[in-house]
Amino acid sequence: MKSNYYSCIFLIIIFLSISCKKEKEEELPEEVIEVKEPEPVIEYGFNIDNYTVINDTIKSGESFGIILDRHHVFYPKINAISTKIKDTFDVRKVRAGKPYTILASKDTTQTAQVFIYKHNRIESTVINFKDSIIEAYTYKEPVKVVEREVSGRIIDNFSQALDTLGYGSTLANEVADIYSWTVDFYRLQKDDTFKLIFEQKFINDTVPVGYGKVKAAVFNHKGNELYAYRYVVDSIKGDVDYYDDEAGLLRRQFLKSPIKFQYRISSRYNLRRRIALYGNKVRPHRGTDFAAAYGTPIMTTASGTVVESARRGGNGNYVKVKHNSTYTTQYLHMKRRKVRVGEYVKQGDIIGWVGMTGNTSGPHVCYRFWKNGKQVDPFRQKLPTAKPMVDSLKPKYFEFINPLKEQLNKIPLPVIEDVLETEELEKTEEDKTIAKN
Repeated sequence: MKSNYYSCIFLIIIFLSISCKKEKEEELPEEVIEVKEPEPVIEYGFNIDNYTVINDTIKSGESFGIILDRHHVFYPKINAISTKIKDTFDVRKVRAGKPYTILASKDTTQTAQVFIYKHNRIESTVINFKDSIIEAYTYKEPVKVVEREVSGRIIDNFSQALDTLGYGSTLANEVADIYSWTVDFYRLQKDDTFKLIFEQKFINDTVPVGYGKVKAAVFNHKGNELYAYRYVVDSIKGDVDYYDDEAGLLRRQFLKSPIKFQYRISSRYNLRRRIALYGNKVRPHRGTDFAAAYGTPIMTTASGTVVESARRGGNGNYVKVKHNSTYTTQYLHMKRRKVRVGEYVKQGDIIGWVGMTGNTSGPHVCYRFWKNGKQVDPFRQKLPTAKPMVDSLKPKYFEFINPLKEQLNKIPLPVIEDVLETEELEKTEEDKTIAKN
């Protein structure tokens, strides 16, 4: 009897346990798995998922028409596209070496529907000819601007110092322009220091695409602190210049050199110069020769009007610029000229490229300088400064630069031990290279 009694009790417990479990299972809501649709990939304003994407580079001898014909767009339509967009984009100006993207149909024909010509990493021309649409417009990648701070100590030269820090020659050239009349970058001394506050541009947050404004800088050269601040003098006219910590203008009416950065003066103005090429006779040299690599851009040293642009005799290719009733400059031996007579050029504009045309034994530009119709040595002239800051603006200027000066002063300089270690490492690498050779 007892055995049957306990058996019944056991069966009842099992039954109740199973019933409770079922009730709990029934109470639990069903798990819902949410499947998210993938986000569409939008590039150049198009949903890329709807196209076959073809990336390529224009080859030598290829044209807009040849490329589209290869992607099943035939010449009647190519001509219609070229005509329709000619005021926006001249298809004859596509250049070998430039990358492009074609958005083609997703069917078996893969017919081109959109052609994207990439001028650079930021700017492209988009030509849309899908169906009956024909349009061309400029597309710019979203650019993020990040403020950077950097400091360095000169070991060899400024450009190399920036390169060691991971910044390219473009930034070095920008800074050299700012200090073109204040710092001789070829006479910087070892252990001179610098600090910069500048903008760097990125696309997709990670890809660097150049530099923006250099906001402030300071060079410690021969024990002197040389400050430079970018200041908008007139926001309506867009007048911007660089001034020192006492509101003195850094720019002069004339640049020191028609070559931006990497050059050397191979021959100075000398009225009693003897030339071996002419039998060691005295032949006055009324210019200053700036030796630089073949093809280096040549700038006009001041704003003015081009009065001569020609190729003639010993001068070779040359350009002459009249700046005002007092000053005129001339640039000789160019590989090629970029400007024509009558053009107005601004200080720093490229007017040609270093070459070897005319009487010359090596690539250089002979820079000639006239004052009141007489050729003179520009380095011996007391040249005028550009327009200074008016006194009424100075209080606001000083208020503007105070936080920038404080920011510059807080940027730490690399310690000398780090610089010596870098120098020793470079020497070791140089020794290894020499040993291999």
